[in-house]
Amino acid sequence: MAGSGRKMDNKKLNVLFLCVGNSCRSQMAEAIVNANMADHWRAYSAGVEPAGFVHPLAIKALAEIGIEHKGSPKHPDVFRDMKFDLVITLCDPAAESCPVWLRGGRVIHFPLEDPAKAVGSEEEKMVVFRRVRDRIVQEIAAVMQP
Repeated sequence: MAGSGRKMDNKKLNVLFLCVGNSCRSQMAEAIVNANMADHWRAYSAGVEPAGFVHPLAIKALAEIGIEHKGSPKHPDVFRDMKFDLVITLCDPAAESCPVWLRGGRVIHFPLEDPAKAVGSEEEKMVVFRRVRDRIVQEIAAVMQP
């Protein structure tokens, strides 16, 4: 279907997860969707102010559920030529700064706390990363129904 946003080679729908730094929430969402929903979706992630790294505790939280992820923070402009069926903003600043050209498909605001702001020991921080990861696993699939 021309102009539908679907990739013609494999009929998968494209979803972009957008947050500020693209180091935690959106990276975990991208990895989880690509691991668990790859039959129907191809996930990408970006940040309106990309960090210079993917947070190591996000990688660790994914590894705990058997997902290996080697992402890198990106600005949404790298996807300017792509069509997205769905854009999911994961924080208020991303929703407010979502580039107009990304709004061609459906846009959903699904705010999640920022695990990068967690304080305490590594284990205390991991509690927050796991909570965010588990919300993505349990709740994102429901909002991604066509």
